[in-house]
Amino acid sequence: MKLIAIVPAYDAAATVAPVIAATRRIVPEVLVIDDGSRDRTAEVAHRAGARVVRLAAHRGKGAALRAGFAEAIAMESSAAITLDADGQHEPSEIPRLIACWQETGASLVIGSRVHLETEMTRSRRFGNRFARRALTYFSGVEVPDAQSGFRLYDAALLRALRLRGSGYELESEVIVRAARAGMRVASTPVCLAQVNGLATSHYRPWRDTARICTAVVATWFGT
Repeated sequence: MKLIAIVPAYDAAATVAPVIAATRRIVPEVLVIDDGSRDRTAEVAHRAGARVVRLAAHRGKGAALRAGFAEAIAMESSAAITLDADGQHEPSEIPRLIACWQETGASLVIGSRVHLETEMTRSRRFGNRFARRALTYFSGVEVPDAQSGFRLYDAALLRALRLRGSGYELESEVIVRAARAGMRVASTPVCLAQVNGLATSHYRPWRDTARICTAVVATWFGT
């Protein structure tokens, strides 16, 4: 079993090194996709022991993930684990994703934060719930936390699906495409270092939730 951890990063020089260090204790191969950062993210990530791919311009989280997935396929990895560069996700929880993948045979495993929703801000909680309901309606798959970026993607899924999203909507797009292809999507509860990540996250609850819902509908209808 060959695993790779993918960390999309944008202006994350202040936070990415501890994420890499903690992740490498579980998954030695860490790939940081520097999404056109304006700071020293690439340099810091390289010094922390990650392999770094730097995008020439800031293109969005989805574009960074797609670049990482392409690398994972080229490396013939069995699966790719994604986590954020801002320290929201606990690398120590990665074994939960791996265990769920091995036990269920799912093509996509999502680290669910739904049990922590009461600790989120009202706007973040509303965005999560709205996107979750839209996704469940159009995909037919009950996903407790559709917006979690803490995930495990089986290599077969990455090879089979043609993903298009450039922003946060890609993480919902992949759920719809997986459901349409008859692939299993599973979830497992995870703990977080930060529930909201307001100081470090680039997620915009209202605008990005709207983009996610639009992408879900467009993906379902085949565009």
